Amino acid sequence: MIGNLPFVVCMILVALGLWTLMTRRNLIKLAIGIVLIENGVNLFLVSLGYVRGGVAPIYTYAPQGVPVNVPMAMPTPQALTLTSIVIGVATTALLLAFAVLIHRQRGTLDAGRIRELRG
Repeated sequence: MIGNLPFVVCMILVALGLWTLMTRRNLIKLAIGIVLIENGVNLFLVSLGYVRGGVAPIYTYAPQGVPVNVPMAMPTPQALTLTSIVIGVATTALLLAFAVLIHRQRGTLDAGRIRELRG
């Protein structure tokens, strides 16, 4: 039923994020592009741990009367995704805080007009 749909959505999210990073100059839109890439990676990690007909990786939730070799979902991608979400929230907050500070100092969010930040 699910098939390859989550992986296609992952590719679309990452492609939209990369397109946003390459074509937009507004700092808020750049932050949105980074968030799109992060969400695509998180969906990819969750999709890797999916097992058709599997149960949660907690043995107390295993159905009664079923043999011991019941397929279970992998808990590692779920743990990595939770960690990635926390890191993504912190990164997004930092990027938006930088954007607010730059707007207060320079009066613009256009990355091309901020001359002092260029190397």
